[in-house]
Amino acid sequence: MVLHVSVSSTCLIFLCRTSSAGAAGPRLNNDQLYKFSYTTEVLVDRAKGSKDGSVGYRISSDVDVNLVWRDPSSKDDQLIQLVISNVKIENVAQRSAKKNIFQGATTQSLLGENKLAALERPFMVHLKNGKVSSFYCYKAEPASIKNLKRGVASLLQVQSRSGKVIENDVSGRCTVEYKAAQGQVTRTKALETCKTAETGFTTYIQVLGVSGESSSVTVFTLEDGFIKSATAKETHILAVNARRTTAAKIVSRQNLTLVTIETGPFEAAGKNVASVVKSLDEKLYAVGVTAEKVKSQCKGCRSLFEHWQEVQKQFEPDSLSKAIAPRSFLALIQSMRKASKDEILQVLKSSTKTALPQVVDAVTSSQTPASLDAMLQFLNFADPKGLVLQERFLYACGFASHPNERMLQALDISKGKIVSNDIKESVVIIMGALVHKLCQKGGCELPTVVEVKKMILEGPDSTQVESDVQMYLLALKNSLLPEAIPLFSKYAESEVGAYCTISLTALQRYDVALITDEVKQTVNRVYHQNRRVYEKNVRAAAADVVFSSNPSYMEVKNMLLSIGNLPRELNKYMLSKVNDILHFEMPASKILRQAMKDMISHNYDRFSKVGSSSAFSGFMARTADATTTYSLDILYSGSGVLRRSNMNIYGASNGATLHGLQVAIEAQGMESLIAAKPDEGEEDLESFAGMSALLFDVQLRPVTFFKGYSDLMSKMFSMSGEPMNVVKGLILLTDHSQVIQLQSGLKANAEFQGGLAIDISGGMEVSLWYRESKTSVNNKGAMVVTGNVTVDMDFVRTGMEVSFETEASLDFITTVQFSEYPFLVCMAKTNCSLVNSTLYFHESLTKYESLPSGKSYVSRRGHKQLLPGSEFPLHQENSNMCKRVFESDL
Repeated sequence: MVLHVSVSSTCLIFLCRTSSAGAAGPRLNNDQLYKFSYTTEVLVDRAKGSKDGSVGYRISSDVDVNLVWRDPSSKDDQLIQLVISNVKIENVAQRSAKKNIFQGATTQSLLGENKLAALERPFMVHLKNGKVSSFYCYKAEPASIKNLKRGVASLLQVQSRSGKVIENDVSGRCTVEYKAAQGQVTRTKALETCKTAETGFTTYIQVLGVSGESSSVTVFTLEDGFIKSATAKETHILAVNARRTTAAKIVSRQNLTLVTIETGPFEAAGKNVASVVKSLDEKLYAVGVTAEKVKSQCKGCRSLFEHWQEVQKQFEPDSLSKAIAPRSFLALIQSMRKASKDEILQVLKSSTKTALPQVVDAVTSSQTPASLDAMLQFLNFADPKGLVLQERFLYACGFASHPNERMLQALDISKGKIVSNDIKESVVIIMGALVHKLCQKGGCELPTVVEVKKMILEGPDSTQVESDVQMYLLALKNSLLPEAIPLFSKYAESEVGAYCTISLTALQRYDVALITDEVKQTVNRVYHQNRRVYEKNVRAAAADVVFSSNPSYMEVKNMLLSIGNLPRELNKYMLSKVNDILHFEMPASKILRQAMKDMISHNYDRFSKVGSSSAFSGFMARTADATTTYSLDILYSGSGVLRRSNMNIYGASNGATLHGLQVAIEAQGMESLIAAKPDEGEEDLESFAGMSALLFDVQLRPVTFFKGYSDLMSKMFSMSGEPMNVVKGLILLTDHSQVIQLQSGLKANAEFQGGLAIDISGGMEVSLWYRESKTSVNNKGAMVVTGNVTVDMDFVRTGMEVSFETEASLDFITTVQFSEYPFLVCMAKTNCSLVNSTLYFHESLTKYESLPSGKSYVSRRGHKQLLPGSEFPLHQENSNMCKRVFESDL
């Protein structure tokens, strides 16, 4: 977008030499009129796009500048007048007449008579010591017109000496560096330092976030102390971290060139700037130098309810595995963020029963005061029939991209109205996740955060109810508060296995720098059973913490020495874990190799132990921008019954890591079913099986399959083998909103969003007749990421949308046949591996320009792919075992 402006008096116009009597900035002469040509243009395109392929426009004009008044006591205190004339608006890229939306249009027809008159109306700038002190224009002028004038005025700020200063201009309050050389001054603006009234928000999780690069450089060419030309270029590039080709670039250019100097008006008389301005034009008001907010007016736009009626079919459960669901979800969120509470309530009340949970996801993810008020009014936490909607609301709060204190406060208030224990647990667990996110953005000392921190930190010691203790520990696990580490260390040595497991898995999530020697000593005591006997899954969790916490040589050596003296399946698990660390080159691999040079700790006797338990990690995807890995750990009891199954998926990008998914299935006390002897320390365990999920770094409330022998037997005969739902819904992953105020006075808006439709389920089936047990984990999902960058100036709108979408599923089934010993254990779907079904992928790019008249230009590009399903291999022993299982089924 290019703007030609003629400035009557421009700081850029006149720049005194360093040797010019100590001038702080440009000085204009009396009775002279400086005539300039001015252009500004804006381009929007892909990150590596060319000018010819961009969309955007250019505004060009003449600008006349003259001195109005100078303080007799200070030559650097000047009031100057600028007048813009001969305005033209045109395309930047060379395009045929058919594709040129400005073809045949006049400036008046584009801007309108009133706005054109406002743009050409004279305005004044108070220039003091080379800086714009005040900006004078008509108060009633449209904000977009005043911002264009501010864009010209911002070029007046220039100093003749090198150095860093803080300046106010249309971009905000920014740090600026000047470098002066012979006949040239370069001004570099540190855009990341600019402070403006309009602030956006971004996703806290860096892997799912958006990163940007920006620059602003203005080069002044000087001749005889005057500005002969000033050329500015400002660039902004925004890209999705996990896929940097999903990116957009905004380029803004300004060019001011001195054409001629003519005889102009004389200075006005007056004591000060205010009196002079008033004497010349009483309608001129001093307004801020920084840009004003431009209220966008959408003519003919759909109401929220009309939008909902168009997309409601995509919110039905059958659509959740298709990309259309998250795409509709993201679009509805955008509409809801502009809607009132009553409009949102209308959508909630009109939704079908089956679509309503997904609507709750969208409303909560909107994260506006109106959407939160609507949800709190719509939900009745005292109604036991509304548990599904209540939990969907809570999960959406936990996944919130930019929660505020009020959201946490709302959960704290609603806690007292809840009748369901499950919902009460979910509220407290999700409050922990909100505390973590609020602390991440510096809100740890907010009153509500302080109150909730106190509650969850004191919670475990305030009750004897086992489920409540677990609830508080899970909340602390989500909060990742450093002050919770001593508490986890304490409960890691508890007599209750569930407390130990939660505490140890929580410690594994902390930064290694926070794991002190005292904590390591505690974890090692648990693994080596120095004080008491622990369950196998607790010891396995302790081993995981040790290996992931920068272990010392002696810690690793002692763990290796323990192999051979452990219960059979724990022996095998530890061997598999050691081999996995070495195979996958994990951080502990280096110290492990050193310890294994000792033949006492590394020998055939230790490393030849047999069993069915395993640990394996592998790559799911590796690109230049991101890496996705998976791990699957299986621990069995000595009788061959599943003790723990733990599947994890991690994402890494640009040095940051995201725990994207964890699905853990635990079972205990199952030996009585097959007349087997329990392992040491597990003789008195109650029959239990359940599943817990951690999704995008948020721990969710665990789900119980059965608890107690009577519950087990009743479900044993009613088990259908169908998976039980753990997580189902729509999640807002990426959420980045940014207002980019350009130095030209134009304004760009950037919105990047990523949505996920997900369905995670799991089940356990035991057949006494066939002496076989099966556990299954099914993951289905569809993801859409969109980036939309627009420059909207009332009279013309330009921008682009870049997006990609994908659909996939990942399943695995673990089969245990205990009709013979040793038991046959197979982890597979149809082959001896994790299986990812056919992957659908679609990437698109849309560029557009449009006028209020309806005339528009649109360019679309895209490609679709169907990638064949892939298998993620497990260890070779699993493959051998699966062959035997499949052979026995024939």
